[in-house]
Amino acid sequence: MSPLDPQESAASVTAVNAVTEAGRMAPKEYDAVLLASFGGPEGQEDVIPFLRNVTRGRGIPDERLEEVSHHYRANGGISPINAQNRQLKAGLEAELAARGIALPVFWGNRNWDPYIPQTLQEIYDAGHRKVLMLTTSAYSCYSSCRQYREDIGMALTETGLDGKLEVDKVRQYFDHPGFVEPFIEGTAAGLADVRAQLAAAGTPDAPVHILFATHSIPTRDAEAAGRSEGEPRTFEEDSAYAAQHLASGTEIIRRVEDETGLTAPWSLVYQSRSGAPHVPWLEPDINDAIEELAGQGVKGIVIVPLGFVSDHMEVVWDLDTEALETCARLELAATRVPTPGTHRKFVSGLVDLICERTVANNIAERPHLTKLGPWYDVCRPGCCANFRGEKPTIAGADTTVGTGHDPYPAAAVASRTAAGTADTAAGRGTA
Repeated sequence: MSPLDPQESAASVTAVNAVTEAGRMAPKEYDAVLLASFGGPEGQEDVIPFLRNVTRGRGIPDERLEEVSHHYRANGGISPINAQNRQLKAGLEAELAARGIALPVFWGNRNWDPYIPQTLQEIYDAGHRKVLMLTTSAYSCYSSCRQYREDIGMALTETGLDGKLEVDKVRQYFDHPGFVEPFIEGTAAGLADVRAQLAAAGTPDAPVHILFATHSIPTRDAEAAGRSEGEPRTFEEDSAYAAQHLASGTEIIRRVEDETGLTAPWSLVYQSRSGAPHVPWLEPDINDAIEELAGQGVKGIVIVPLGFVSDHMEVVWDLDTEALETCARLELAATRVPTPGTHRKFVSGLVDLICERTVANNIAERPHLTKLGPWYDVCRPGCCANFRGEKPTIAGADTTVGTGHDPYPAAAVASRTAAGTADTAAGRGTA
Protein backbone atom coordinates (compact mmCIF):
# COMPACT_ATOMS: atom_id res chain seq x y z
CA MET A 1 0.00 0.00 0.00
CA SER A 2 1.08 3.58 -0.55
CA PRO A 3 1.03 5.31 2.81
CA LEU A 4 -0.86 8.54 3.23
CA ASP A 5 1.09 11.75 3.76
CA PRO A 6 2.74 11.24 7.19
CA GLN A 7 2.54 14.95 7.98
CA GLU A 8 -1.18 14.93 7.25
CA SER A 9 -1.59 11.90 9.52
CA ALA A 10 0.31 13.50 12.39
CA ALA A 11 -1.63 16.76 12.10
CA SER A 12 -4.96 14.94 12.21
CA VAL A 13 -4.61 14.21 15.92
CA THR A 14 -6.12 17.59 16.80
CA ALA A 15 -8.10 18.38 13.64
CA VAL A 16 -11.89 18.24 13.67
CA ASN A 17 -13.84 16.20 11.16
CA ALA A 18 -16.95 18.25 10.41
CA VAL A 19 -19.12 15.31 9.42
CA THR A 20 -18.36 13.11 12.40
CA GLU A 21 -18.49 16.07 14.77
CA ALA A 22 -22.14 16.49 13.81
CA GLY A 23 -22.76 12.98 15.13
CA ARG A 24 -21.32 13.77 18.53
CA MET A 25 -23.60 13.04 21.49
CA ALA A 26 -23.65 15.29 24.54
CA PRO A 27 -22.27 13.73 27.75
CA LYS A 28 -24.77 11.98 30.01
CA GLU A 29 -24.97 10.67 33.55
CA TYR A 30 -24.55 6.99 32.71
CA ASP A 31 -24.83 4.60 35.62
CA ALA A 32 -23.46 1.40 34.06
CA VAL A 33 -21.15 0.16 31.30
CA LEU A 34 -21.90 -2.81 29.05
CA LEU A 35 -18.97 -4.68 27.51
CA ALA A 36 -20.48 -6.38 24.45
CA SER A 37 -18.68 -9.05 22.44
CA PHE A 38 -19.09 -11.93 20.00
CA GLY A 39 -18.81 -14.82 22.44
CA GLY A 40 -17.36 -18.27 21.90
CA PRO A 41 -17.66 -21.92 22.99
CA GLU A 42 -15.93 -23.10 26.16
CA GLY A 43 -15.94 -26.86 25.57
CA GLN A 44 -16.48 -29.48 22.88
CA GLU A 45 -20.18 -29.79 23.75
CA ASP A 46 -20.63 -26.06 23.15
CA VAL A 47 -19.26 -25.97 19.61
CA ILE A 48 -22.31 -26.92 17.54
CA PRO A 49 -24.81 -24.93 19.68
CA PHE A 50 -22.48 -21.93 19.37
CA LEU A 51 -22.23 -22.30 15.58
CA ARG A 52 -26.02 -22.60 15.41
CA ASN A 53 -26.22 -19.23 17.13
CA VAL A 54 -23.69 -17.67 14.76
CA THR A 55 -25.52 -18.93 11.66
CA ARG A 56 -29.06 -18.50 13.00
CA GLY A 57 -31.64 -17.94 10.25
CA ARG A 58 -29.47 -19.32 7.43
CA GLY A 59 -30.76 -22.88 7.51
CA ILE A 60 -27.34 -24.52 7.76
CA PRO A 61 -27.62 -28.17 8.94
CA ASP A 62 -25.55 -29.51 11.82
CA GLU A 63 -23.62 -31.75 9.42
CA ARG A 64 -22.29 -28.70 7.62
CA LEU A 65 -21.56 -26.94 10.91
CA GLU A 66 -19.53 -29.95 12.03
CA GLU A 67 -17.47 -29.66 8.84
CA VAL A 68 -16.47 -26.09 9.71
CA SER A 69 -15.92 -26.70 13.43
CA HIS A 70 -12.41 -28.13 13.07
CA HIS A 71 -10.56 -25.06 14.32
CA TYR A 72 -12.62 -25.14 17.54
CA ARG A 73 -12.33 -28.91 17.86
CA ALA A 74 -8.56 -28.70 17.45
CA ASN A 75 -8.42 -26.33 20.43
CA GLY A 76 -10.51 -28.41 22.80
CA GLY A 77 -13.74 -26.75 21.71
CA ILE A 78 -12.62 -23.57 23.45
CA SER A 79 -12.39 -20.11 21.94
CA PRO A 80 -10.09 -17.82 23.93
CA ILE A 81 -12.43 -14.86 23.50
CA ASN A 82 -14.48 -15.40 26.68
CA ALA A 83 -11.38 -15.67 28.87
CA GLN A 84 -10.02 -12.55 27.19
CA ASN A 85 -13.24 -10.67 27.92
CA ARG A 86 -13.23 -11.73 31.57
CA GLN A 87 -9.73 -10.30 31.83
CA LEU A 88 -10.74 -7.14 29.94
CA LYS A 89 -13.76 -6.64 32.21
CA ALA A 90 -11.52 -6.97 35.26
CA GLY A 91 -9.05 -4.54 33.73
CA LEU A 92 -11.78 -1.98 33.05
CA GLU A 93 -13.10 -2.31 36.58
CA ALA A 94 -9.62 -1.80 38.02
CA GLU A 95 -8.94 1.26 35.84
CA LEU A 96 -12.30 2.82 36.67
CA ALA A 97 -11.70 2.23 40.36
CA ALA A 98 -8.19 3.70 40.15
CA ARG A 99 -9.69 6.88 38.70
CA GLY A 100 -12.41 7.00 41.33
CA ILE A 101 -15.18 6.42 38.76
CA ALA A 102 -18.12 4.50 40.22
CA LEU A 103 -19.45 2.77 37.11
CA PRO A 104 -20.13 -0.99 37.27
CA VAL A 105 -19.14 -3.04 34.22
CA PHE A 106 -21.46 -5.77 32.89
CA TRP A 107 -20.61 -8.22 30.11
CA GLY A 108 -22.88 -9.64 27.41
CA ASN A 109 -22.27 -11.68 24.24
CA ARG A 110 -23.93 -11.92 20.88
CA ASN A 111 -23.59 -15.68 20.45
CA TRP A 112 -22.81 -17.31 23.80
CA ASP A 113 -23.39 -17.06 27.51
CA PRO A 114 -23.64 -14.48 29.01
CA TYR A 115 -26.11 -13.38 26.34
CA ILE A 116 -26.93 -9.71 25.80
CA PRO A 117 -30.69 -9.92 26.62
CA GLN A 118 -30.04 -11.56 30.00
CA THR A 119 -27.28 -9.05 30.72
CA LEU A 120 -29.61 -6.12 29.99
CA GLN A 121 -32.17 -7.63 32.34
CA GLU A 122 -29.46 -8.01 34.99
CA ILE A 123 -28.49 -4.37 34.52
CA TYR A 124 -32.10 -3.23 34.88
CA ASP A 125 -32.76 -5.43 37.91
CA ALA A 126 -29.70 -3.92 39.58
CA GLY A 127 -31.36 -0.51 39.33
CA HIS A 128 -29.45 0.99 36.41
CA ARG A 129 -31.23 3.03 33.76
CA LYS A 130 -28.60 4.71 31.52
CA VAL A 131 -26.05 2.36 29.97
CA LEU A 132 -23.02 3.05 27.79
CA MET A 133 -21.88 0.14 25.60
CA LEU A 134 -18.31 -0.72 24.63
CA THR A 135 -17.90 -3.34 21.92
CA THR A 136 -14.87 -5.48 21.13
CA SER A 137 -14.91 -4.29 17.51
CA ALA A 138 -12.97 -1.19 16.53
CA TYR A 139 -14.00 -0.68 12.88
CA SER A 140 -17.04 0.34 10.85
CA CYS A 141 -19.08 -2.26 9.01
CA TYR A 142 -22.33 -4.11 9.57
CA SER A 143 -20.93 -6.92 11.74
CA SER A 144 -18.58 -4.67 13.71
CA CYS A 145 -20.98 -1.85 14.54
CA ARG A 146 -24.56 -1.90 13.28
CA GLN A 147 -25.14 -5.52 14.28
CA TYR A 148 -24.25 -4.68 17.88
CA ARG A 149 -26.67 -1.76 17.72
CA GLU A 150 -29.29 -4.21 16.45
CA ASP A 151 -28.43 -6.73 19.17
CA ILE A 152 -29.29 -4.13 21.79
CA GLY A 153 -32.38 -2.96 19.93
CA MET A 154 -33.71 -6.50 19.59
CA ALA A 155 -32.85 -7.34 23.20
CA LEU A 156 -34.65 -4.25 24.53
CA THR A 157 -37.69 -5.23 22.47
CA GLU A 158 -37.64 -8.91 23.47
CA THR A 159 -37.18 -8.23 27.18
CA GLY A 160 -39.76 -5.45 27.35
CA LEU A 161 -37.07 -3.03 28.54
CA ASP A 162 -37.53 -0.57 25.69
CA GLY A 163 -38.58 2.70 27.26
CA LYS A 164 -37.20 1.58 30.61
CA LEU A 165 -33.51 1.22 29.83
CA GLU A 166 -31.54 3.70 27.74
CA VAL A 167 -28.48 2.31 25.93
CA ASP A 168 -25.92 4.23 23.87
CA LYS A 169 -22.50 3.16 22.56
CA VAL A 170 -19.03 4.67 22.33
CA ARG A 171 -17.61 5.61 18.95
CA GLN A 172 -15.69 3.12 16.82
CA TYR A 173 -12.12 3.45 18.08
CA PHE A 174 -9.96 2.22 15.18
CA ASP A 175 -7.72 5.29 15.41
CA HIS A 176 -7.90 6.02 19.14
CA PRO A 177 -4.39 6.09 20.66
CA GLY A 178 -5.36 3.43 23.19
CA PHE A 179 -6.08 0.95 20.39
CA VAL A 180 -3.29 1.93 17.98
CA GLU A 181 -0.33 2.36 20.33
CA PRO A 182 -0.19 -1.31 21.47
CA PHE A 183 0.10 -2.20 17.77
CA ILE A 184 2.91 0.34 17.36
CA GLU A 185 4.82 -1.36 20.17
CA GLY A 186 4.03 -4.82 18.84
CA THR A 187 4.93 -4.02 15.24
CA ALA A 188 8.29 -2.55 16.28
CA ALA A 189 9.04 -5.64 18.38
CA GLY A 190 7.84 -7.98 15.62
CA LEU A 191 9.97 -6.29 12.99
CA ALA A 192 13.01 -6.49 15.27
CA ASP A 193 12.27 -10.18 15.93
CA VAL A 194 12.07 -11.09 12.25
CA ARG A 195 15.25 -9.14 11.54
CA ALA A 196 16.95 -11.09 14.35
CA GLN A 197 15.72 -14.39 12.87
CA LEU A 198 17.14 -13.43 9.49
CA ALA A 199 20.43 -12.34 11.03
CA ALA A 200 20.72 -15.68 12.82
CA ALA A 201 20.19 -17.38 9.46
CA GLY A 202 22.98 -15.32 7.92
CA THR A 203 20.71 -13.09 5.81
CA PRO A 204 20.29 -9.92 7.92
CA ASP A 205 19.42 -7.70 4.97
CA ALA A 206 16.86 -10.00 3.34
CA PRO A 207 13.55 -8.37 2.34
CA VAL A 208 10.83 -8.21 5.01
CA HIS A 209 7.14 -7.40 4.55
CA ILE A 210 4.53 -6.35 7.11
CA LEU A 211 1.01 -7.74 6.70
CA PHE A 212 -1.82 -5.95 8.48
CA ALA A 213 -4.49 -8.64 8.80
CA THR A 214 -8.21 -8.19 9.35
CA HIS A 215 -11.42 -10.16 8.95
CA SER A 216 -12.69 -10.27 5.38
CA ILE A 217 -16.28 -9.17 4.83
CA PRO A 218 -18.56 -9.27 1.78
CA THR A 219 -17.65 -6.55 -0.73
CA ARG A 220 -21.22 -5.25 -0.59
CA ASP A 221 -20.98 -4.77 3.17
CA ALA A 222 -17.59 -3.09 2.78
CA GLU A 223 -19.00 -0.59 0.30
CA ALA A 224 -21.86 0.21 2.71
CA ALA A 225 -19.57 0.60 5.72
CA GLY A 226 -19.78 4.05 7.26
CA ARG A 227 -22.17 5.28 4.61
CA SER A 228 -25.75 6.47 4.62
CA GLU A 229 -28.11 8.27 2.26
CA GLY A 230 -26.52 11.46 1.00
CA GLU A 231 -23.08 10.43 2.29
CA PRO A 232 -20.78 13.40 1.66
CA ARG A 233 -17.51 11.56 2.29
CA THR A 234 -15.36 9.43 0.05
CA PHE A 235 -13.11 6.66 1.32
CA GLU A 236 -9.97 4.98 0.09
CA GLU A 237 -10.87 1.76 -1.79
CA ASP A 238 -14.53 2.96 -1.64
CA SER A 239 -14.94 1.54 1.86
CA ALA A 240 -14.72 3.08 5.31
CA TYR A 241 -13.83 -0.39 6.60
CA ALA A 242 -10.77 -0.66 4.36
CA ALA A 243 -9.91 3.03 4.69
CA GLN A 244 -9.88 2.87 8.49
CA HIS A 245 -7.45 -0.06 8.46
CA LEU A 246 -5.22 1.63 5.87
CA ALA A 247 -5.16 4.90 7.80
CA SER A 248 -4.30 3.19 11.10
CA GLY A 249 -1.69 1.04 9.36
CA THR A 250 -0.11 4.16 7.90
CA GLU A 251 0.14 5.74 11.34
CA ILE A 252 1.65 2.58 12.83
CA ILE A 253 4.36 2.41 10.15
CA ARG A 254 5.14 6.12 10.55
CA ARG A 255 5.45 5.86 14.32
CA VAL A 256 7.54 2.68 14.24
CA GLU A 257 9.99 4.25 11.82
CA ASP A 258 10.14 7.54 13.76
CA GLU A 259 10.67 5.82 17.10
CA THR A 260 12.94 2.91 16.14
CA GLY A 261 14.30 3.56 12.67
CA LEU A 262 12.85 0.22 11.57
CA THR A 263 10.57 0.00 8.57
CA ALA A 264 9.47 -2.34 5.78
CA PRO A 265 6.94 -2.39 2.93
CA TRP A 266 3.43 -3.23 4.08
CA SER A 267 -0.01 -4.14 2.85
CA LEU A 268 -3.52 -4.86 4.11
CA VAL A 269 -4.69 -8.48 3.81
CA TYR A 270 -7.81 -10.38 4.79
CA GLN A 271 -8.65 -13.65 6.49
CA SER A 272 -11.47 -15.86 7.77
CA ARG A 273 -13.60 -15.69 4.63
CA SER A 274 -16.86 -17.63 4.88
CA GLY A 275 -20.16 -17.82 3.04
CA ALA A 276 -21.14 -18.80 -0.46
CA PRO A 277 -18.22 -18.99 -2.94
CA HIS A 278 -20.02 -16.88 -5.55
CA VAL A 279 -20.38 -13.90 -3.18
CA PRO A 280 -17.42 -11.48 -3.51
CA TRP A 281 -15.46 -10.83 -0.31
CA LEU A 282 -12.53 -8.52 0.35
CA GLU A 283 -9.16 -9.81 -0.86
CA PRO A 284 -6.29 -10.72 -0.92
CA ASP A 285 -6.37 -13.64 1.50
CA ILE A 286 -3.37 -13.59 3.81
CA ASN A 287 -2.11 -17.01 2.72
CA ASP A 288 -2.28 -16.05 -0.96
CA ALA A 289 -0.42 -12.83 -0.14
CA ILE A 290 2.32 -14.75 1.69
CA GLU A 291 2.75 -17.10 -1.29
CA GLU A 292 3.02 -14.14 -3.67
CA LEU A 293 5.51 -12.29 -1.47
CA ALA A 294 7.69 -15.39 -1.17
CA GLY A 295 7.67 -15.63 -4.97
CA GLN A 296 8.92 -12.04 -5.10
CA GLY A 297 11.90 -12.84 -2.87
CA VAL A 298 10.58 -11.72 0.51
CA LYS A 299 12.23 -13.69 3.32
CA GLY A 300 10.52 -12.36 6.42
CA ILE A 301 6.89 -11.70 7.38
CA VAL A 302 5.49 -9.67 10.27
CA ILE A 303 1.79 -10.40 10.81
CA VAL A 304 -0.11 -7.63 12.61
CA PRO A 305 -3.70 -8.61 13.57
CA LEU A 306 -4.86 -5.02 13.11
CA GLY A 307 -8.54 -5.90 12.80
CA PHE A 308 -8.76 -7.65 16.16
CA VAL A 309 -9.06 -6.55 19.77
CA SER A 310 -8.14 -9.91 21.33
CA ASP A 311 -6.76 -13.35 20.49
CA HIS A 312 -10.01 -15.08 19.60
CA MET A 313 -10.29 -18.05 17.28
CA GLU A 314 -9.73 -16.17 14.02
CA VAL A 315 -6.36 -15.09 15.40
CA VAL A 316 -5.40 -18.38 17.05
CA TRP A 317 -6.35 -20.51 14.04
CA ASP A 318 -6.22 -18.38 10.90
CA LEU A 319 -3.03 -16.55 11.86
CA ASP A 320 -1.14 -18.58 14.48
CA THR A 321 -1.93 -21.87 12.77
CA GLU A 322 -2.64 -21.47 9.06
CA ALA A 323 -0.70 -18.31 8.18
CA LEU A 324 2.37 -19.20 10.24
CA GLU A 325 2.30 -22.72 8.78
CA THR A 326 2.31 -21.15 5.30
CA CYS A 327 5.37 -19.11 6.31
CA ALA A 328 7.10 -22.21 7.70
CA ARG A 329 6.40 -24.21 4.54
CA LEU A 330 7.94 -21.42 2.46
CA GLU A 331 10.89 -21.16 4.87
CA LEU A 332 10.13 -17.56 5.79
CA ALA A 333 11.12 -15.95 9.06
CA ALA A 334 7.84 -14.88 10.66
CA THR A 335 6.14 -13.64 13.78
CA ARG A 336 2.64 -12.63 14.83
CA VAL A 337 2.23 -9.39 16.77
CA PRO A 338 -0.02 -9.43 19.90
CA THR A 339 -3.53 -8.00 19.88
CA PRO A 340 -4.28 -5.17 22.36
CA GLY A 341 -6.03 -7.65 24.70
CA THR A 342 -5.55 -6.19 28.17
CA HIS A 343 -2.60 -3.95 27.34
CA ARG A 344 -2.57 -1.10 29.86
CA LYS A 345 -2.82 1.54 27.10
CA PHE A 346 -5.82 -0.20 25.57
CA VAL A 347 -7.67 -0.55 28.86
CA SER A 348 -6.88 3.06 29.73
CA GLY A 349 -8.02 4.15 26.26
CA LEU A 350 -11.37 2.40 26.65
CA VAL A 351 -11.93 4.19 29.95
CA ASP A 352 -11.02 7.45 28.20
CA LEU A 353 -13.75 6.66 25.65
CA ILE A 354 -16.20 6.18 28.50
CA CYS A 355 -15.13 9.51 29.99
CA GLU A 356 -15.73 11.27 26.66
CA ARG A 357 -19.39 10.44 27.11
CA THR A 358 -19.96 10.94 30.84
CA VAL A 359 -20.79 14.17 32.66
CA ALA A 360 -18.59 13.31 35.63
CA ASN A 361 -14.87 12.81 34.87
CA ASN A 362 -15.51 14.15 31.38
CA ILE A 363 -12.76 14.19 28.76
CA ALA A 364 -13.83 16.80 26.21
CA GLU A 365 -11.09 16.02 23.70
CA ARG A 366 -11.68 13.17 21.26
CA PRO A 367 -8.18 11.97 20.34
CA HIS A 368 -7.71 10.26 16.97
CA LEU A 369 -4.59 9.43 15.03
CA THR A 370 -5.92 9.58 11.46
CA LYS A 371 -7.79 12.04 9.27
CA LEU A 372 -10.91 9.82 9.38
CA GLY A 373 -11.71 10.28 13.05
CA PRO A 374 -13.07 10.81 15.55
CA TRP A 375 -15.92 8.55 14.47
CA TYR A 376 -19.61 8.98 15.23
CA ASP A 377 -21.37 8.64 18.58
CA VAL A 378 -24.71 8.74 16.75
CA CYS A 379 -24.69 6.94 13.40
CA ARG A 380 -26.52 8.45 10.46
CA PRO A 381 -29.66 6.92 8.92
CA GLY A 382 -28.96 3.57 7.30
CA CYS A 383 -25.25 3.62 8.15
CA CYS A 384 -23.66 0.17 7.51
CA ALA A 385 -26.96 -1.08 6.10
CA ASN A 386 -28.40 -4.49 6.92
CA PHE A 387 -29.21 -5.94 3.50
CA ARG A 388 -31.28 -8.75 5.02
CA GLY A 389 -33.82 -6.30 6.40
CA GLU A 390 -34.17 -3.56 8.97
CA LYS A 391 -34.13 -4.33 12.70
CA PRO A 392 -34.55 -2.12 15.74
CA THR A 393 -31.27 -0.36 16.53
CA ILE A 394 -29.84 1.96 19.15
CA ALA A 395 -27.39 4.87 18.82
CA GLY A 396 -28.53 5.97 15.38
CA ALA A 397 -30.34 8.92 13.88
CA ASP A 398 -33.02 6.49 12.72
CA THR A 399 -33.24 4.77 16.11
CA THR A 400 -36.68 3.81 17.38
CA VAL A 401 -35.67 2.00 20.59
CA GLY A 402 -33.50 2.84 23.56
CA THR A 403 -33.72 6.50 22.58
CA GLY A 404 -32.48 9.44 24.55
CA HIS A 405 -30.53 11.49 22.07
CA ASP A 406 -31.40 14.20 19.56
CA PRO A 407 -31.94 13.29 15.90
CA TYR A 408 -28.85 13.51 13.73
CA PRO A 409 -28.36 17.27 13.26
CA ALA A 410 -28.28 17.62 9.48
CA ALA A 411 -28.12 21.40 9.71
CA ALA A 412 -25.02 21.14 11.87
CA VAL A 413 -23.31 19.06 9.20
CA ALA A 414 -23.79 21.80 6.62
CA SER A 415 -22.60 24.58 8.92
CA ARG A 416 -19.58 22.66 10.17
CA THR A 417 -18.69 21.51 6.67
CA ALA A 418 -18.78 25.14 5.53
CA ALA A 419 -16.56 26.08 8.46
CA GLY A 420 -14.21 23.25 7.58
CA THR A 421 -13.96 24.51 4.01
CA ALA A 422 -13.03 27.94 5.33
CA ASP A 423 -10.39 26.39 7.61
CA THR A 424 -8.91 24.50 4.68
CA ALA A 425 -8.75 27.66 2.61
CA ALA A 426 -7.01 29.39 5.51
CA GLY A 427 -4.40 26.62 5.62
CA ARG A 428 -5.55 25.06 8.89
CA GLY A 429 -7.12 21.98 7.33
CA THR A 430 -9.87 19.64 8.50
CA ALA A 431 -9.59 15.94 9.08
